[in-house]
Amino acid sequence: MTHSAAVEDHPLLSRIELALDSIRPYLAADGGNVRVLEITDDMVLRLELLGACGTCPMSPMTLKAGVEESVKKAVPEIRSVEAINITPMSEQPAGQTGHPVSPIPVPTPQF
Repeated sequence: MTHSAAVEDHPLLSRIELALDSIRPYLAADGGNVRVLEITDDMVLRLELLGACGTCPMSPMTLKAGVEESVKKAVPEIRSVEAINITPMSEQPAGQTGHPVSPIPVPTPQF
């Protein structure tokens, strides 16, 4: 992975990359990957989603439940993980807004 000079020198980068390497095979299985862009002063890890991860409707869940959980477990100093190119669930074409409407009941046939 390539990083900016500031990120390359960050003392947490090697531990973050190890955590990301543990989940990369799962991302790669679906044609995706992640790249570290920045580790902010307030310990927010900023990533770029690559390949299929950048457009997948499940990316928000993958980021929170997979990537963020793995990174925070391995590197507890990281407070949160953000992707710079993720589409929020509310804007996903497959997403549902509001509350689901109950289906119209179908009458039960009388035998």
